[in-house]
Parts: sequence; structure tokens; C-alpha cells
Amino acid sequence: MRLSRYFLPVLKETPSEAQIVSHRYMLRAGMIKQASAGIYSWLPLGYRVLRNIENIIHEEQARAGHIPMLMPTLQSADLWRESGRYDDYGAEMLRMKDRHERDMLFTPTAEELITDIFRAHVSSYRDLPLTLYQIQWKFRDEVRPRFGVMRGREFYMKDGYNFDLTYEDAMHAYNRHLVSYLRTYERMGLQAIPMRADSGPIGGDDTHEFLVLAETGESEVFYDSEITELKFGSREIDYDSKEQCQAVLEEFTSRYARTDETHDEALFEKIPEDRRRTARGIEVGQIFYFGTKYSEPMGATVVDDQGNHVPVHMGSHGIGVSRLLGAIIEASHDDKGIIWPEGVTPFHCGIVNLKTGDAEADAACETIYAALTALGLEPLYDDTDERAGAKFATMDLIGLPWRITVGPRGLKNGVVELTSRRTGESEELPPEQAVKRIAAIYGLTSE
Repeated sequence: MRLSRYFLPVLKETPSEAQIVSHRYMLRAGMIKQASAGIYSWLPLGYRVLRNIENIIHEEQARAGHIPMLMPTLQSADLWRESGRYDDYGAEMLRMKDRHERDMLFTPTAEELITDIFRAHVSSYRDLPLTLYQIQWKFRDEVRPRFGVMRGREFYMKDGYNFDLTYEDAMHAYNRHLVSYLRTYERMGLQAIPMRADSGPIGGDDTHEFLVLAETGESEVFYDSEITELKFGSREIDYDSKEQCQAVLEEFTSRYARTDETHDEALFEKIPEDRRRTARGIEVGQIFYFGTKYSEPMGATVVDDQGNHVPVHMGSHGIGVSRLLGAIIEASHDDKGIIWPEGVTPFHCGIVNLKTGDAEADAACETIYAALTALGLEPLYDDTDERAGAKFATMDLIGLPWRITVGPRGLKNGVVELTSRRTGESEELPPEQAVKRIAAIYGLTSE
């Protein structure tokens, strides 16, 4: 992609309505534009990151054996009346009537809709276990939408739903989701800590939130510092193994980590004082087991091996896809702009031509651009006539993790400059070596 042909409406000034870092940088970097309170258009740069996050989630859900589908954004109120949640959910639910005066709602979550799908098509225990999920837009009518995509009204969300015959099977689904979420967040460059949480309007007794530590987090959190030393890493897990998934759950939840809603001061004080931590956290996902809360009132039953009709055990599992962009920026930035982790970056690297119009510099940039593209990488080539300082400022702001700088002076010595956005360190090396280094960073070749 060439910057001269790309739509990147970068802002030099910080909009007055932006109160936190992620909102400021997303607006300034031309990633989003507010359409109305708490509702945003996703501009090309932001949309690319959104899609990268979505792809990671799909890959890890497939690894865990979960099946993607898509449900509508509008639901009939009748389903929610069946479950008893229509009146209980509160003012966050956007209610409306269609032209036939039928009560409708804009989906805040989809337990009722997926339960209706299940009961229409599944009747035997032989069809279990089953986990279905979607990534779809949701709407919750926040009374005070703020902080950009961190607390908007319309948001993009992965929501999954498991159906199991027994409590034990359903808890294995719960553990399986915890494992897949740990892998998902680490691939995005995040440490998301599972914390015992409150179930809220979803319901159920067993639930963990995944929180990213950040000063601007909406939740106060209390935790044992040992938990921040845990990494899932590249280990392979058999998702069908109840023992392996249970072991990961115990490893990542045995140490104290709770939100303010479930904090127990007496338990917290049993932790050695030098390991007690209080901080702020951004919720980026949550897993629930709620048993037969929806299957019983809605008649979602299967025939078991004894011929009895029994309600299925269920759980739901969400990841805030659009919210994750804000969380990643809050956790990874400096005073110049965003610092994208390699796993979600909108472009793999930037190419900066210090003297557009110079035949040698233009040719070198074209060669590097073509070589990276041939490897399946997507560079952003700044081929504009802007001065060097402005080009560097834009690259720092949009946060691409690597930058190749090409100029006449370096080319006379046969080198270009490769710069890490995270560390700021630069290295001079021949153009073909710079390409190999970028390819190796993204696992395409070994140096």
C-alpha cells in the first residue's frame, strides 16, 4: 500500500473530546471517526487492525473445536420474554417496534437466540458437546458513552455458546475457553489476567473476566504479583483432554486475582505483603457457566442415554473485539503514538523514502516494497512529498512496529536504516538484509 493512494486522515491536534490515550491516538491516527455518541465509523487503518484481531480469534476458536456462525443484530422480544430477561435487562437494551408493531431489540447478547436455534435442531445427547460462536456487532445503550471504543454503545464482539449434557462436560467447555483465550490474548501481545468476577445480567455462578492492566482501566483489581509472571507460551494443549485444560485453569486461577466486585480483603491479606498489588484493569473478555438458566425456561432439552428429556447445560464466552484495539493501545504506546505488537499491526512495516523523486531512492524503495510483498507481507510505503520529520512523526503515530528508511546518503554506502518502533534502536544494513530481517521477525524465513 502506497501512502499517496491511501486514506489516512491523520490529525495534528488532539480532539478535545478524547480523554484517554487510546481515544486520542485512534482519532489522531485516522483509525475511527465518531458518527454519534458512542458510535464510530472504522476508517481503513482501524479496520485493518480490527480484522487482524478478528482473524486471530477465529484461528484460536477453530483450534479449540468451536464452530463459527452468524446471527442477526435485531432480535424478537418474544425470545427474551421466554427467558424472563426482557424486562430485567434494563435501559441498556435498545428496544424498538417494526412496521407491524412487533417488539424488537438490537442485540446486546445472544443467549436467547442461540438457544432457540439449538432447540430447533438438536434433540439427542449424541449431538453433544457443541460450541457455536459468532463475531457480530452488538449495542448497549450506555448512559454515558466515553473513552472512544473502550465504552461505546455499538461494539464488535465475539460471543460463543456451549451446550453440554452434564455439569462436568460444561465445565470442561469453560476450561477449554479459558485456554483458548489465554492463547488468543498472548498472540495479540497482551497479558490478560483471568480474574474471578461478577456475572451481571448474563447470570450464573462461575465466571472469570480477562483484564489487561492499564492506568485507564475502568475496574479496580486486586492480585498476587506472581500471576503476572505466568505465560502460556507455545505449549500445545489437547483441547479434548479434561485433565490438561483443568491443569491450565488451576495454573492461571489458583493465585488471587479479583475485580473490586468480588474482592475479599480477608483472602487478599493472606498473600505475602510484598506480592499484593492493586491496580486498574480493562476488561477484554469474560467466560460464564450458567447451567440451565436459559435451557429450562426455553425448552432446550435433549434425550439422554436413558431416554429422559433433560435440559442442556450452557455457558457463554465473550471477547470485546473492538474494545481490544483500545486496550492494546492503552498497554502499548509512548508519547509519540501507538506501538502495535507484530500480531495485530495494520501493516508489517513502514518504508520511508527520504527523497521522493530521487531516481536511486525511488528505485530502492520500489525494490524493497516488491520484495516484502512477494513474501506475503504488507508494507506501507510513504512515497509522499512530505518532509522527513513529518513522515517520521506519522509513522511513530500510527505505530507500525518496524520502519525501513531509505535515503540518498545511505544508499551511497549501500545501506538502509531498520528501526524498531518499540525500542527506537536503528541499524544500518543492505536493503536485501533489511527485507530478510523483517521476514524473519514475522516467521517467514530464518536469518
